[in-house]
Amino acid sequence: MAFVNAVLLGYEKYGADPSDALREAQIAPALLSEPGARVTAAQFEALCRVAMQQLDDEALGWFSRRLPWGSYGLLARASLTSPNLGVALKRWCRHHRLLTDDILPTLTVADGIATLSIEERRQFGALREFCLVTVLRYVHGYACWLIDSRIPLIETDFPFERPPHSTVHSLIFPGSVHFGRDRACMRFAAQYLALPPRRDERALRTMLQHALPLTVLQYRRDRLLASRARALMIARPSEPHTAAALADALNVSVRTLHRQLEEEGTTLQTLKDAVRRERAIEQLCRTTHSIKQIALSIGFTSEKTFARAFRQWTGESPSEYRQKSSASTR
Repeated sequence: MAFVNAVLLGYEKYGADPSDALREAQIAPALLSEPGARVTAAQFEALCRVAMQQLDDEALGWFSRRLPWGSYGLLARASLTSPNLGVALKRWCRHHRLLTDDILPTLTVADGIATLSIEERRQFGALREFCLVTVLRYVHGYACWLIDSRIPLIETDFPFERPPHSTVHSLIFPGSVHFGRDRACMRFAAQYLALPPRRDERALRTMLQHALPLTVLQYRRDRLLASRARALMIARPSEPHTAAALADALNVSVRTLHRQLEEEGTTLQTLKDAVRRERAIEQLCRTTHSIKQIALSIGFTSEKTFARAFRQWTGESPSEYRQKSSASTR
């Protein structure tokens, strides 16, 4: 309800009547004074759609000037032909400055982490939270749509103190959410920046007719889930790589994990075997550890079961593979 009331502040700024918008969204006026009340994603979408059109301001009063209906569509169109998501987001940030200089969105990359941050250049007052939350959701939703992939967020920061309705932020931004930070930003794995767009002009026109759900609902499919799962297993060799543990670390359900891996043409067991195989080969070729030590270090309970699995992977026993590797390096 805090965000519903933030929309109504836009009506107040322009001296307009929100009755039609509330009626279209089927939000009873009596609920506005109940802080614990909630609305559905569909209701909030309907409210924002009517408000943006009635006020002719897609920013709903946040900025020092109106952003006429279609402004964010122009940003999307301007980055549609980018070779990859990284270029698209940089264009989105640069072109946003043509709409307003009240905020400065910026994309940076360091140590494999992409950060999209927002510098505030004016006082937003009571609309500050709604503005920062919505802008981050706009760009995140568009980025996911553009590459047709869920982009999991590592963390999201906000410069305001934790609000009473802070549980909502974790629904809007899955991952760690922090308050009281220096500026608003969201972080995600930089490898998503290399993915090329999967949308064209026709898809864009269709999306813009129903764009608001992208700012409310999370994108489901993750095109890099398999590589993220594999990287996690490599980075955490001592942890149990069960479906439940990996799903929790990747912020998806076990069912979603299995389904999306299947869509990518693989399985969790296939990924686990590939990681074990690589670790086994590395230790056989680069260390003097015994076969038993190697077997235990990669999760096998005995040397015998490891040898059987290794032969299935390579067609050779661990000892034979080590001997050949040693001979080839002499």
